[in-house]
Amino acid sequence: MADPPSKPGNNPFAKLAALRGSLPLGEPKGPAAQAPVEPVDPVAALLSRKVVVRRERKGRGGKTVTVVQWPDGAEAAALDALARELRKGLGTAAQREETSIAVQGDIADRVAAWLAGRGAARIVRGD
Repeated sequence: MADPPSKPGNNPFAKLAALRGSLPLGEPKGPAAQAPVEPVDPVAALLSRKVVVRRERKGRGGKTVTVVQWPDGAEAAALDALARELRKGLGTAAQREETSIAVQGDIADRVAAWLAGRGAARIVRGD
């Protein structure tokens, strides 16, 4: 039989307090218990790999551009973010082209220095 709830001194939580010792104590399970995942900076991931910086004129109407390329490919979102940073850092036009970034002008030295300043692991100059 259940105790009547209106009886003075009847605490419904007293029975639960007695059961507290028998409950398993461990790591909570579920989505709230998982450790938060650190966001990975896509630009830092690109700069940790080999980067090729070269000049190119072919197929560009005689205009010279500096091409920044990753031999093993790169994600479009990371390339877009890095092109945006190149535009701001160097004050020149830069846009993503499939798997590389084209920077307006013959400024391979400036681009290589800027990439080195951002922490690029290995920069290869190809002309």
